[in-house]
Amino acid sequence: MPKKVAKVRDKWKLKSWVTVTASPSFGNAPIARVPLTDVEKPSGRVVETTLYDILKQDPQHYSFKLYFQIDKVEGENAATVFKGHEYSREFLRSLIRRGSSMSDFIKDYTTKDGYVVRVYCTALSQGKMNSSKKHDLRVIMDRVIAERAANLTYDQLAQELVLQKVASDVYNEAKRITHLRHVGVRKSKLISRPDQKQTPQAPPLAPLAA
Repeated sequence: MPKKVAKVRDKWKLKSWVTVTASPSFGNAPIARVPLTDVEKPSGRVVETTLYDILKQDPQHYSFKLYFQIDKVEGENAATVFKGHEYSREFLRSLIRRGSSMSDFIKDYTTKDGYVVRVYCTALSQGKMNSSKKHDLRVIMDRVIAERAANLTYDQLAQELVLQKVASDVYNEAKRITHLRHVGVRKSKLISRPDQKQTPQAPPLAPLAA
């Protein structure tokens, strides 16, 4: 008697494809189509994209990598929370030049709506900086970022960090201390979020600061 051949289940047919959208801070723009085996429990999955893929403007935006974490699925759409961003390795490497100094500052901040975000701010000078100037730069970075975080929701702050509005504010104050070649928020990372159902909408996207 011939053996019964077990039916092979096609796992791909069991998956549900959903459109992942960016967080409200980036206009809920569609960023990916992903398969999910259980649409009821998708939280935790992180999707990577670039700022260019969202704004479709400046090719330099390819150098900004953005991460969104799936929060909930409704129908064929998956809403996300902004998880963080960072410069690409190639872009960061291109900023470092011989004969200049770098001042790096990393600290956690709490937003107006209770989110805790880690901010990595970097300043590169045209020439060498002594330890005193590096200290003064870090003081300015801390004060500017703390003020912005205290007065903005997480979505609003995320937008200003990625679009380098915060970095522009730091530069405008820090340029009085030394000649600067670049100031930027090279990385941000969501550390914790409050238990809430909804956050206020972010303002319209602003152009990237020079």
